[in-house]
This record gives sequence, C-alpha cells and structure tokens, in this order.
Amino acid sequence: MGRTIGAAPGSSVPLSQIKAELFRALAHPARIRALEVLADGEQSVGDLQPLVGIELSHLSQQLGVLRRAGLVSTRKDGSTVYYAMRDPLLADLLLVAKRLLVNSLVETRDLLADLGAAVEGR
Repeated sequence: MGRTIGAAPGSSVPLSQIKAELFRALAHPARIRALEVLADGEQSVGDLQPLVGIELSHLSQQLGVLRRAGLVSTRKDGSTVYYAMRDPLLADLLLVAKRLLVNSLVETRDLLADLGAAVEGR
C-alpha cells in the first residue's frame, strides 16, 4: 500500500475497492491500538510505544503503513517524530466497530443463556 487511500481525481477506481484498501490498512491489532491512542491527540513514537505494547521497530513499521495510507500525519520536532490522526472520522469509525462487536457479543451471550436454559429444562 504505497499510496494514500482514495482515488485520484478523474480515476475510475470503484468505491468498494477504495474501502477495501482502507480496511486493509486497519487490519492489524497494533495499528488499531495506535489509532485508538491517537484519537486522544498527537503522540510521539516513544509515548505511543508503551501504550500500544509492541517493540519500537515494529511500531514504526505499523505507523508507516498508516502514514502511507494517509490515515495519520507526522511532525518532527528535533529528533522526535509525532503522529496524529488525520481525520477525526477515523475515531468515529473505530467507535462504531467497537459498538458492532459489543452488540454481537451481547447477542452471543443471550443465545448461550437461552441454550443453557433449554439444556437445563430438558
């Protein structure tokens, strides 16, 4: 993924393909966690590392994927690199994904409870 997500003006890339590229850029737990942290504001790589919980070199690779996808921006201050979420809608997308997962888990829990009650009531 060596380009920013989104089609160039006048291109005929289907929107579904562009969406798939977005979700591929998000398809790693460390990238999701980094974005969740960045939803609260700009962070240096050093500050992100303990919050994401992976080695610094691996974090840099994952942030590079997000940067190349156009999901995060960078700013240098001396030797420190700061990352920020480019669009606050990305934080909304992550929140919606979380809600979707919670709803699914609640449905599964309720189904299991119903099954358990049916087994006990044989």
